[in-house]
Amino acid sequence: MIKVLFICHGNICRSPMGEFILKKMVKKKGLADKFEIASAATSTEEIGNPVYPPAKRKLKEHGIDCSGKYAVQLKRSDYDRYDYFLCMDNRNIQNTLRIFGSDPKGKVSLLLSYCGERREVADPWYTDDFDTAYDDIGRGCSAFLENLEVWE
Repeated sequence: MIKVLFICHGNICRSPMGEFILKKMVKKKGLADKFEIASAATSTEEIGNPVYPPAKRKLKEHGIDCSGKYAVQLKRSDYDRYDYFLCMDNRNIQNTLRIFGSDPKGKVSLLLSYCGERREVADPWYTDDFDTAYDDIGRGCSAFLENLEVWE
């Protein structure tokens, strides 16, 4: 079982988009039973809130249902539970490492690094550009799966 946790600031936009985009991708490839995929926040600001309506609409446009998802906070104990922590921006990485204390197994990375880029996924909460966020997250998820090569 490959366990993946997407990380963003509030867990209402980018990280749930990553969670549900990757779930759709692995299901389409017939690999859903090989993955545990979730998402979490580094902050406490949105804990318990549902996916932000514009993010939810963007997912729905692509046939993805995220109902029932509520923001949760990353915990120190998550380090032992998950294999990969896919962060949306550098601040998420800093805050994730602060929560974990360290990353001795190299599990924490920037999502778009799997595309060979050190670029961040811009936060659509501020940019209001959910199209670009969706596209960037989709590219990152595809590249992440290609790097795993679990279906060979």
